[in-house]
Amino acid sequence: MMPKPRPDILPNTLDFECFPLVRPSGFREYDARWWFNGIGADKAPELNLEGVKALGLGMATLLHELGVAPKIVTGHDFRSISGGIKNALILGLTQGGCEVLDIGLALSPMVYWAQFELDVAACAMVTASHNENGWTGVKMGANRPLTFGPEEMGRLKEIVLDGRFQPREGGNHHRVEGLRDRYIASLAEGASLTRPLRVVAACGNGTAGVFAPQALRAMGADVIEMDCELDWTFPKYNPNPEDSEMLRAMAEAVKQHGADLALGFDGDGDRCGVVDNTGEEIFADKIGLMLARDLSREYPGATFVVDVKSTGLYKTDKVLKANGASVDYYKTGHSYIKQRTHALDALAGFEKSGHFFFRPPIGLGYDDGLVAARAILEMLERNPGQSMADLRNALDAAYTSLTMSPHCADEDKYEVVARITAEYQALEGEEILGRKVVDVNTVNGARVTLEDGSWILVRASSNKPELVTVVESLQSHADKTDLFRKEVKPRLARYPEIGKYNQEI
Repeated sequence: MMPKPRPDILPNTLDFECFPLVRPSGFREYDARWWFNGIGADKAPELNLEGVKALGLGMATLLHELGVAPKIVTGHDFRSISGGIKNALILGLTQGGCEVLDIGLALSPMVYWAQFELDVAACAMVTASHNENGWTGVKMGANRPLTFGPEEMGRLKEIVLDGRFQPREGGNHHRVEGLRDRYIASLAEGASLTRPLRVVAACGNGTAGVFAPQALRAMGADVIEMDCELDWTFPKYNPNPEDSEMLRAMAEAVKQHGADLALGFDGDGDRCGVVDNTGEEIFADKIGLMLARDLSREYPGATFVVDVKSTGLYKTDKVLKANGASVDYYKTGHSYIKQRTHALDALAGFEKSGHFFFRPPIGLGYDDGLVAARAILEMLERNPGQSMADLRNALDAAYTSLTMSPHCADEDKYEVVARITAEYQALEGEEILGRKVVDVNTVNGARVTLEDGSWILVRASSNKPELVTVVESLQSHADKTDLFRKEVKPRLARYPEIGKYNQEI
Protein backbone atom coordinates (compact mmCIF):
# COMPACT_ATOMS: atom_id res chain seq x y z
CA MET A 1 0.00 0.00 0.00
CA MET A 2 1.28 3.48 -0.87
CA PRO A 3 2.23 5.39 2.32
CA LYS A 4 0.63 8.74 2.96
CA PRO A 5 2.82 11.50 1.45
CA ARG A 6 4.78 13.83 3.69
CA PRO A 7 5.74 17.45 2.94
CA ASP A 8 8.91 17.67 5.03
CA ILE A 9 11.18 14.75 4.09
CA LEU A 10 14.81 15.75 3.62
CA PRO A 11 17.10 14.43 0.86
CA ASN A 12 20.01 12.10 1.65
CA THR A 13 17.95 10.26 4.25
CA LEU A 14 16.39 6.82 4.43
CA ASP A 15 12.92 8.36 4.57
CA PHE A 16 13.56 10.18 1.29
CA GLU A 17 14.11 6.83 -0.43
CA CYS A 18 11.18 5.08 1.25
CA PHE A 19 8.35 7.62 1.54
CA PRO A 20 6.61 9.96 -0.90
CA LEU A 21 7.51 13.64 -0.64
CA VAL A 22 4.78 15.89 -2.04
CA ARG A 23 4.66 19.57 -1.12
CA PRO A 24 1.03 20.85 -1.08
CA SER A 25 2.00 24.06 -2.91
CA GLY A 26 2.72 22.08 -6.08
CA PHE A 27 -0.98 21.60 -6.74
CA ARG A 28 -1.90 24.67 -8.78
CA GLU A 29 -5.22 25.88 -10.12
CA TYR A 30 -5.08 23.88 -13.33
CA ASP A 31 -1.90 21.80 -13.31
CA ALA A 32 0.85 20.72 -10.93
CA ARG A 33 4.47 21.93 -10.65
CA TRP A 34 7.24 21.20 -8.18
CA TRP A 35 10.97 21.81 -7.76
CA PHE A 36 12.34 18.27 -8.11
CA ASN A 37 14.91 16.55 -5.92
CA GLY A 38 18.56 16.31 -6.95
CA ILE A 39 18.61 19.58 -8.90
CA GLY A 40 20.06 22.71 -7.32
CA ALA A 41 21.86 22.41 -4.00
CA ASP A 42 20.51 25.77 -2.78
CA LYS A 43 16.83 24.81 -3.03
CA ALA A 44 15.00 22.15 -1.04
CA PRO A 45 13.17 19.53 -3.12
CA GLU A 46 9.38 19.61 -3.16
CA LEU A 47 8.82 16.20 -4.75
CA ASN A 48 10.63 12.86 -5.05
CA LEU A 49 10.05 9.80 -7.26
CA GLU A 50 7.94 8.11 -4.59
CA GLY A 51 5.85 11.27 -4.55
CA VAL A 52 5.40 11.06 -8.33
CA LYS A 53 4.16 7.47 -7.95
CA ALA A 54 1.70 8.71 -5.33
CA LEU A 55 0.52 11.37 -7.78
CA GLY A 56 -0.07 8.71 -10.46
CA LEU A 57 -1.99 6.47 -8.07
CA GLY A 58 -4.00 9.49 -6.93
CA MET A 59 -4.87 10.39 -10.51
CA ALA A 60 -5.95 6.80 -11.24
CA THR A 61 -8.13 6.92 -8.12
CA LEU A 62 -9.68 10.19 -9.31
CA LEU A 63 -10.39 8.86 -12.82
CA HIS A 64 -12.34 5.96 -11.35
CA GLU A 65 -14.14 8.36 -9.02
CA LEU A 66 -15.12 10.53 -12.00
CA GLY A 67 -16.45 7.52 -13.86
CA VAL A 68 -13.90 7.94 -16.65
CA ALA A 69 -12.65 4.89 -18.51
CA PRO A 70 -9.27 4.06 -16.87
CA LYS A 71 -7.26 4.58 -20.04
CA ILE A 72 -4.76 7.43 -20.33
CA VAL A 73 -2.23 8.94 -22.75
CA THR A 74 1.15 9.98 -21.31
CA GLY A 75 4.11 11.87 -22.74
CA HIS A 76 7.07 13.91 -21.52
CA ASP A 77 9.03 17.00 -22.51
CA PHE A 78 12.80 17.19 -23.04
CA ARG A 79 14.39 17.69 -19.64
CA SER A 80 16.99 15.60 -17.87
CA ILE A 81 14.42 14.53 -15.29
CA SER A 82 11.22 14.17 -17.35
CA GLY A 83 11.61 10.61 -18.62
CA GLY A 84 12.23 9.18 -15.16
CA ILE A 85 9.41 11.19 -13.66
CA LYS A 86 7.01 9.97 -16.34
CA ASN A 87 8.02 6.36 -15.62
CA ALA A 88 7.31 6.86 -11.91
CA LEU A 89 3.94 8.42 -12.79
CA ILE A 90 3.14 5.42 -15.00
CA LEU A 91 3.92 3.05 -12.11
CA GLY A 92 1.37 4.85 -9.97
CA LEU A 93 -1.23 4.93 -12.76
CA THR A 94 -0.91 1.22 -13.44
CA GLN A 95 -1.05 0.43 -9.71
CA GLY A 96 -4.38 2.28 -9.77
CA GLY A 97 -5.70 0.06 -12.55
CA CYS A 98 -5.11 2.33 -15.55
CA GLU A 99 -4.18 1.27 -19.06
CA VAL A 100 -1.38 3.67 -20.01
CA LEU A 101 -0.62 4.55 -23.64
CA ASP A 102 2.82 6.14 -23.57
CA ILE A 103 3.69 8.20 -26.66
CA GLY A 104 7.21 9.11 -25.50
CA LEU A 105 8.83 12.49 -26.11
CA ALA A 106 6.02 14.87 -26.98
CA LEU A 107 4.61 18.35 -26.94
CA SER A 108 1.67 18.94 -24.62
CA PRO A 109 -0.65 19.51 -27.61
CA MET A 110 0.57 16.27 -29.17
CA VAL A 111 -0.68 14.48 -26.05
CA TYR A 112 -4.02 16.32 -26.34
CA TRP A 113 -4.19 15.38 -30.04
CA ALA A 114 -3.40 11.76 -29.17
CA GLN A 115 -6.49 11.64 -26.97
CA PHE A 116 -8.54 12.06 -30.15
CA GLU A 117 -6.27 9.96 -32.37
CA LEU A 118 -6.25 7.02 -29.93
CA ASP A 119 -9.81 7.58 -28.64
CA VAL A 120 -8.81 8.11 -25.01
CA ALA A 121 -10.55 10.45 -22.56
CA ALA A 122 -7.67 11.11 -20.12
CA CYS A 123 -4.14 12.47 -20.42
CA ALA A 124 -1.09 13.21 -18.27
CA MET A 125 1.77 15.21 -19.78
CA VAL A 126 4.99 15.49 -17.76
CA THR A 127 6.27 19.01 -18.35
CA ALA A 128 7.32 22.17 -16.58
CA SER A 129 6.56 24.19 -19.73
CA HIS A 130 8.90 27.22 -19.76
CA ASN A 131 9.92 27.02 -16.09
CA GLU A 132 13.63 26.94 -15.31
CA ASN A 133 15.48 23.65 -15.44
CA GLY A 134 14.89 21.74 -12.22
CA TRP A 135 11.11 22.24 -12.24
CA THR A 136 8.75 19.45 -13.19
CA GLY A 137 5.01 19.11 -13.37
CA VAL A 138 2.02 17.41 -14.94
CA LYS A 139 -0.78 18.74 -17.15
CA MET A 140 -3.82 16.50 -16.79
CA GLY A 141 -7.29 16.01 -18.20
CA ALA A 142 -10.16 13.53 -18.18
CA ASN A 143 -12.59 15.06 -20.68
CA ARG A 144 -10.97 15.88 -24.02
CA PRO A 145 -10.20 18.57 -25.09
CA LEU A 146 -10.43 20.06 -21.59
CA THR A 147 -7.80 19.90 -18.87
CA PHE A 148 -8.27 19.90 -15.10
CA GLY A 149 -9.51 23.06 -13.42
CA PRO A 150 -9.60 24.01 -9.73
CA GLU A 151 -12.31 21.48 -8.80
CA GLU A 152 -10.44 18.48 -10.22
CA MET A 153 -7.08 19.73 -8.96
CA GLY A 154 -8.52 20.31 -5.52
CA ARG A 155 -9.92 16.79 -5.36
CA LEU A 156 -6.64 15.30 -6.63
CA LYS A 157 -4.78 17.21 -3.93
CA GLU A 158 -7.09 15.78 -1.26
CA ILE A 159 -6.66 12.22 -2.51
CA VAL A 160 -2.88 12.44 -2.70
CA LEU A 161 -2.10 14.38 0.48
CA ASP A 162 -4.60 12.43 2.60
CA GLY A 163 -3.43 9.10 1.19
CA ARG A 164 -6.92 8.16 -0.04
CA PHE A 165 -5.57 5.83 -2.70
CA GLN A 166 -7.51 2.95 -4.26
CA PRO A 167 -5.11 0.43 -5.85
CA ARG A 168 -6.78 -1.79 -8.45
CA GLU A 169 -5.92 -4.76 -10.60
CA GLY A 170 -5.78 -4.60 -14.39
CA GLY A 171 -3.29 -1.79 -14.93
CA ASN A 172 -0.86 -2.07 -17.83
CA HIS A 173 1.48 -0.02 -20.00
CA HIS A 174 1.88 0.16 -23.78
CA ARG A 175 4.36 2.21 -25.79
CA VAL A 176 2.73 3.71 -28.90
CA GLU A 177 5.22 4.36 -31.70
CA GLY A 178 5.01 6.61 -34.74
CA LEU A 179 2.69 9.29 -33.40
CA ARG A 180 5.15 12.15 -33.95
CA ASP A 181 4.98 11.87 -37.73
CA ARG A 182 1.21 11.38 -37.67
CA TYR A 183 0.81 14.46 -35.47
CA ILE A 184 2.96 16.62 -37.75
CA ALA A 185 1.05 15.37 -40.80
CA SER A 186 -2.24 16.31 -39.11
CA LEU A 187 -0.98 19.84 -38.47
CA ALA A 188 -0.24 20.39 -42.16
CA GLU A 189 -3.21 18.52 -43.60
CA GLY A 190 -5.10 20.75 -46.02
CA ALA A 191 -2.62 23.62 -45.74
CA SER A 192 -2.60 25.56 -48.99
CA LEU A 193 0.02 28.25 -48.62
CA THR A 194 0.86 29.72 -52.01
CA ARG A 195 2.52 32.85 -50.69
CA PRO A 196 6.27 32.36 -50.13
CA LEU A 197 6.88 33.07 -46.46
CA ARG A 198 10.29 32.98 -44.79
CA VAL A 199 9.78 32.03 -41.15
CA VAL A 200 12.23 31.92 -38.24
CA ALA A 201 11.31 28.98 -35.99
CA ALA A 202 12.63 29.78 -32.49
CA CYS A 203 12.48 26.95 -29.96
CA GLY A 204 14.90 27.91 -27.16
CA ASN A 205 16.45 24.41 -27.23
CA GLY A 206 13.18 23.01 -25.88
CA THR A 207 11.06 20.11 -27.08
CA ALA A 208 9.45 22.08 -29.92
CA GLY A 209 12.79 22.03 -31.73
CA VAL A 210 12.12 18.51 -33.05
CA PHE A 211 8.56 19.34 -34.11
CA ALA A 212 8.17 22.95 -35.26
CA PRO A 213 10.61 23.15 -38.21
CA GLN A 214 9.25 20.01 -39.86
CA ALA A 215 5.62 21.04 -39.28
CA LEU A 216 6.15 24.54 -40.67
CA ARG A 217 7.90 23.18 -43.74
CA ALA A 218 5.04 20.75 -44.28
CA MET A 219 2.69 23.76 -44.26
CA GLY A 220 4.70 25.34 -47.07
CA ALA A 221 6.93 27.79 -45.21
CA ASP A 222 10.62 28.49 -45.86
CA VAL A 223 12.00 27.79 -42.38
CA ILE A 224 15.10 29.21 -40.70
CA GLU A 225 15.85 27.18 -37.58
CA MET A 226 16.88 29.04 -34.43
CA ASP A 227 17.95 27.15 -31.28
CA CYS A 228 16.15 23.99 -32.38
CA GLU A 229 18.80 21.60 -31.04
CA LEU A 230 17.59 19.80 -27.91
CA ASP A 231 19.46 20.95 -24.80
CA TRP A 232 17.75 20.68 -21.43
CA THR A 233 20.21 23.14 -19.87
CA PHE A 234 18.59 25.90 -21.96
CA PRO A 235 21.99 27.53 -22.60
CA LYS A 236 20.72 30.85 -24.00
CA TYR A 237 17.38 31.48 -22.31
CA ASN A 238 14.33 29.55 -21.17
CA PRO A 239 12.03 28.66 -24.07
CA ASN A 240 9.38 31.24 -23.24
CA PRO A 241 8.01 33.39 -26.10
CA GLU A 242 6.75 35.95 -23.59
CA ASP A 243 10.28 36.54 -22.26
CA SER A 244 12.04 39.66 -23.53
CA GLU A 245 15.37 37.86 -23.98
CA MET A 246 13.89 35.29 -26.35
CA LEU A 247 11.91 37.96 -28.20
CA ARG A 248 15.07 40.06 -28.73
CA ALA A 249 16.88 37.05 -30.19
CA MET A 250 13.93 36.41 -32.51
CA ALA A 251 13.98 40.05 -33.66
CA GLU A 252 17.69 39.88 -34.45
CA ALA A 253 17.15 36.71 -36.50
CA VAL A 254 14.32 38.30 -38.51
CA LYS A 255 16.55 41.23 -39.44
CA GLN A 256 19.55 39.05 -40.18
CA HIS A 257 17.67 36.72 -42.53
CA GLY A 258 15.15 39.17 -43.99
CA ALA A 259 12.33 36.96 -42.73
CA ASP A 260 8.62 37.67 -42.96
CA LEU A 261 8.18 36.83 -39.28
CA ALA A 262 9.56 34.79 -36.40
CA LEU A 263 7.47 32.26 -34.52
CA GLY A 264 8.67 31.29 -31.04
CA PHE A 265 7.53 28.23 -29.10
CA ASP A 266 7.72 27.45 -25.41
CA GLY A 267 9.19 24.35 -23.78
CA ASP A 268 6.17 22.11 -24.32
CA GLY A 269 4.89 23.68 -27.54
CA ASP A 270 1.47 24.86 -26.45
CA ARG A 271 2.31 28.57 -26.83
CA CYS A 272 3.39 30.70 -29.77
CA GLY A 273 5.05 34.14 -29.83
CA VAL A 274 5.44 36.42 -32.85
CA VAL A 275 7.96 38.98 -34.10
CA ASP A 276 7.00 40.79 -37.30
CA ASN A 277 9.02 41.51 -40.44
CA THR A 278 10.48 44.71 -38.98
CA GLY A 279 11.77 42.95 -35.87
CA GLU A 280 8.92 44.29 -33.71
CA GLU A 281 7.51 41.88 -31.14
CA ILE A 282 3.72 41.59 -31.18
CA PHE A 283 2.15 40.55 -27.91
CA ALA A 284 -0.12 37.53 -28.21
CA ASP A 285 -3.26 39.48 -27.33
CA LYS A 286 -2.65 41.75 -30.34
CA ILE A 287 -1.98 38.67 -32.51
CA GLY A 288 -5.29 37.33 -31.22
CA LEU A 289 -7.02 40.56 -32.21
CA MET A 290 -5.49 40.37 -35.70
CA LEU A 291 -6.65 36.76 -36.00
CA ALA A 292 -10.12 37.63 -34.68
CA ARG A 293 -10.43 40.40 -37.29
CA ASP A 294 -9.42 38.01 -40.05
CA LEU A 295 -11.53 35.07 -38.87
CA SER A 296 -14.63 37.18 -38.18
CA ARG A 297 -14.71 37.94 -41.90
CA GLU A 298 -14.68 34.20 -42.63
CA TYR A 299 -17.10 33.42 -39.77
CA PRO A 300 -19.43 36.44 -39.19
CA GLY A 301 -20.99 36.61 -35.74
CA ALA A 302 -18.24 34.50 -34.17
CA THR A 303 -17.55 34.60 -30.43
CA PHE A 304 -14.01 35.00 -29.09
CA VAL A 305 -12.77 34.54 -25.52
CA VAL A 306 -9.76 36.48 -24.19
CA ASP A 307 -8.08 36.56 -20.79
CA VAL A 308 -8.04 39.52 -18.43
CA LYS A 309 -4.41 40.29 -19.31
CA SER A 310 -5.45 41.07 -22.89
CA THR A 311 -5.77 44.45 -24.58
CA GLY A 312 -8.96 46.48 -24.21
CA LEU A 313 -9.01 46.99 -27.99
CA TYR A 314 -11.16 43.87 -28.43
CA LYS A 315 -14.08 45.87 -27.05
CA THR A 316 -13.55 48.92 -29.27
CA ASP A 317 -12.35 47.38 -32.55
CA LYS A 318 -14.39 48.56 -35.55
CA VAL A 319 -13.74 45.47 -37.67
CA LEU A 320 -15.02 43.10 -35.00
CA LYS A 321 -18.10 45.25 -34.53
CA ALA A 322 -18.76 45.37 -38.28
CA ASN A 323 -18.50 41.58 -38.50
CA GLY A 324 -20.85 41.05 -35.56
CA ALA A 325 -18.19 39.42 -33.40
CA SER A 326 -18.59 39.24 -29.64
CA VAL A 327 -15.77 39.12 -27.08
CA ASP A 328 -15.79 37.68 -23.57
CA TYR A 329 -13.06 38.52 -21.01
CA TYR A 330 -12.33 35.61 -18.68
CA LYS A 331 -9.82 34.24 -16.18
CA THR A 332 -6.20 33.84 -17.18
CA GLY A 333 -5.09 30.23 -17.46
CA HIS A 334 -5.05 27.65 -20.23
CA SER A 335 -7.62 25.47 -18.48
CA TYR A 336 -10.00 28.38 -17.87
CA ILE A 337 -9.90 29.76 -21.41
CA LYS A 338 -10.19 26.24 -22.85
CA GLN A 339 -13.29 25.58 -20.76
CA ARG A 340 -14.80 28.99 -21.52
CA THR A 341 -14.41 28.69 -25.30
CA HIS A 342 -16.07 25.27 -25.04
CA ALA A 343 -18.92 26.55 -22.83
CA LEU A 344 -19.66 29.54 -25.11
CA ASP A 345 -19.20 27.56 -28.34
CA ALA A 346 -16.62 30.20 -29.27
CA LEU A 347 -14.60 29.98 -32.47
CA ALA A 348 -11.34 30.75 -30.65
CA GLY A 349 -9.81 31.85 -27.39
CA PHE A 350 -6.67 33.93 -26.92
CA GLU A 351 -4.41 34.36 -23.90
CA LYS A 352 -1.79 37.08 -23.64
CA SER A 353 0.81 34.52 -22.58
CA GLY A 354 0.61 32.97 -26.06
CA HIS A 355 -1.94 30.19 -25.63
CA PHE A 356 -4.30 30.08 -28.62
CA PHE A 357 -7.39 27.87 -28.59
CA PHE A 358 -9.10 27.10 -31.89
CA ARG A 359 -12.29 25.09 -31.99
CA PRO A 360 -13.76 23.31 -35.03
CA PRO A 361 -13.46 23.75 -37.92
CA ILE A 362 -10.00 25.28 -37.26
CA GLY A 363 -8.78 23.15 -34.35
CA LEU A 364 -9.94 20.64 -31.76
CA GLY A 365 -10.34 23.06 -28.86
CA TYR A 366 -7.02 22.78 -27.02
CA ASP A 367 -3.99 25.07 -27.04
CA ASP A 368 -1.40 24.19 -29.67
CA GLY A 369 1.40 26.57 -30.65
CA LEU A 370 1.72 24.94 -34.06
CA VAL A 371 -2.00 25.19 -34.84
CA ALA A 372 -1.67 28.87 -33.91
CA ALA A 373 1.35 29.17 -36.22
CA ARG A 374 -0.70 27.74 -39.07
CA ALA A 375 -3.55 30.18 -38.37
CA ILE A 376 -1.08 33.08 -38.51
CA LEU A 377 0.44 31.90 -41.79
CA GLU A 378 -3.03 31.42 -43.29
CA MET A 379 -3.99 34.93 -42.16
CA LEU A 380 -1.06 36.25 -44.18
CA GLU A 381 -2.16 34.05 -47.09
CA ARG A 382 -5.63 35.65 -47.00
CA ASN A 383 -4.15 39.15 -46.95
CA PRO A 384 -1.89 39.28 -50.03
CA GLY A 385 0.42 42.25 -50.22
CA GLN A 386 0.25 42.90 -46.48
CA SER A 387 3.02 42.08 -44.03
CA MET A 388 2.71 41.27 -40.34
CA ALA A 389 3.73 44.86 -39.62
CA ASP A 390 0.95 46.13 -41.91
CA LEU A 391 -1.65 44.04 -40.08
CA ARG A 392 -0.28 45.21 -36.73
CA ASN A 393 -0.32 48.86 -37.80
CA ALA A 394 -3.98 48.55 -38.82
CA LEU A 395 -4.90 48.18 -35.13
CA ASP A 396 -5.71 51.21 -33.01
CA ALA A 397 -2.92 52.40 -30.72
CA ALA A 398 -2.55 50.78 -27.33
CA TYR A 399 0.62 50.83 -25.24
CA THR A 400 0.87 47.61 -23.26
CA SER A 401 3.57 46.55 -20.82
CA LEU A 402 5.30 43.22 -20.66
CA THR A 403 3.97 40.90 -17.98
CA MET A 404 5.86 41.82 -14.81
CA SER A 405 6.06 39.26 -12.02
CA PRO A 406 7.33 40.14 -8.53
CA HIS A 407 7.95 37.23 -6.19
CA CYS A 408 5.22 36.32 -3.73
CA ALA A 409 5.14 32.98 -1.93
CA ASP A 410 2.47 30.50 -2.94
CA GLU A 411 1.22 30.50 0.64
CA ASP A 412 0.68 34.29 0.56
CA LYS A 413 -0.15 35.33 -3.00
CA TYR A 414 -3.93 34.79 -3.07
CA GLU A 415 -4.53 36.53 0.22
CA VAL A 416 -2.31 39.45 -0.84
CA VAL A 417 -4.17 39.82 -4.14
CA ALA A 418 -7.50 39.75 -2.29
CA ARG A 419 -6.34 42.71 -0.17
CA ILE A 420 -5.10 44.63 -3.22
CA THR A 421 -8.37 43.90 -5.03
CA ALA A 422 -10.33 45.32 -2.09
CA GLU A 423 -8.19 48.47 -2.25
CA TYR A 424 -9.01 48.95 -5.92
CA GLN A 425 -12.71 48.23 -5.41
CA ALA A 426 -12.77 51.01 -2.84
CA LEU A 427 -11.35 53.37 -5.48
CA GLU A 428 -14.27 53.02 -7.93
CA GLY A 429 -15.38 56.55 -8.82
CA GLU A 430 -12.10 57.95 -7.46
CA GLU A 431 -9.13 59.03 -9.60
CA ILE A 432 -5.83 57.37 -10.48
CA LEU A 433 -3.38 59.74 -12.15
CA GLY A 434 -6.19 62.13 -13.02
CA ARG A 435 -8.64 59.55 -14.40
CA LYS A 436 -11.66 58.02 -12.70
CA VAL A 437 -11.79 54.31 -11.99
CA VAL A 438 -14.88 53.18 -13.92
CA ASP A 439 -14.70 49.39 -13.46
CA VAL A 440 -12.92 46.77 -11.37
CA ASN A 441 -13.28 43.31 -12.94
CA THR A 442 -12.62 40.75 -10.19
CA VAL A 443 -13.01 37.53 -12.20
CA ASN A 444 -9.25 36.97 -11.78
CA GLY A 445 -7.57 39.36 -9.36
CA ALA A 446 -8.29 43.01 -10.17
CA ARG A 447 -8.49 44.44 -13.69
CA VAL A 448 -8.93 48.16 -13.07
CA THR A 449 -10.30 50.18 -16.01
CA LEU A 450 -9.93 53.95 -16.11
CA GLU A 451 -12.30 56.34 -17.86
CA ASP A 452 -10.06 56.71 -20.95
CA GLY A 453 -9.94 52.91 -21.46
CA SER A 454 -6.48 52.43 -19.95
CA TRP A 455 -6.25 49.61 -17.40
CA ILE A 456 -4.18 47.92 -14.69
CA LEU A 457 -4.13 44.24 -13.75
CA VAL A 458 -2.88 42.61 -10.55
CA ARG A 459 -3.44 38.88 -10.09
CA ALA A 460 -1.74 35.82 -8.62
CA SER A 461 0.25 33.58 -10.92
CA SER A 462 -1.36 30.16 -11.21
CA ASN A 463 1.88 28.20 -11.63
CA LYS A 464 4.71 30.07 -9.91
CA PRO A 465 5.26 31.87 -6.57
CA GLU A 466 4.66 35.27 -8.17
CA LEU A 467 2.12 37.99 -8.79
CA VAL A 468 1.28 39.05 -12.33
CA THR A 469 0.99 42.74 -13.19
CA VAL A 470 0.18 44.34 -16.54
CA VAL A 471 -0.66 47.92 -17.49
CA GLU A 472 -2.05 49.31 -20.74
CA SER A 473 -2.41 52.96 -21.71
CA LEU A 474 -4.43 54.24 -24.65
CA GLN A 475 -2.50 57.52 -24.48
CA SER A 476 1.26 56.97 -24.78
CA HIS A 477 4.28 54.92 -23.76
CA ALA A 478 5.08 57.57 -21.16
CA ASP A 479 1.65 57.24 -19.61
CA LYS A 480 2.06 53.44 -19.54
CA THR A 481 5.31 53.93 -17.61
CA ASP A 482 3.61 56.32 -15.21
CA LEU A 483 0.80 53.84 -14.52
CA PHE A 484 3.40 51.30 -13.46
CA ARG A 485 5.92 53.49 -11.65
CA LYS A 486 3.52 55.92 -9.98
CA GLU A 487 0.58 53.61 -9.27
CA VAL A 488 1.26 49.86 -9.36
CA LYS A 489 4.81 49.69 -8.06
CA PRO A 490 4.34 51.94 -5.00
CA ARG A 491 1.02 50.29 -4.12
CA LEU A 492 2.56 46.81 -4.17
CA ALA A 493 5.68 48.05 -2.34
CA ARG A 494 3.53 48.53 0.77
CA TYR A 495 3.19 44.75 1.06
CA PRO A 496 6.19 43.06 2.69
CA GLU A 497 5.11 39.71 1.24
CA ILE A 498 5.85 40.98 -2.29
CA GLY A 499 9.44 40.85 -3.49
CA LYS A 500 11.31 42.72 -6.18
CA TYR A 501 10.15 42.82 -9.79
CA ASN A 502 11.89 40.47 -12.21
CA GLN A 503 12.20 43.39 -14.63
CA GLU A 504 11.38 47.06 -15.00
CA ILE A 505 8.84 48.41 -17.46
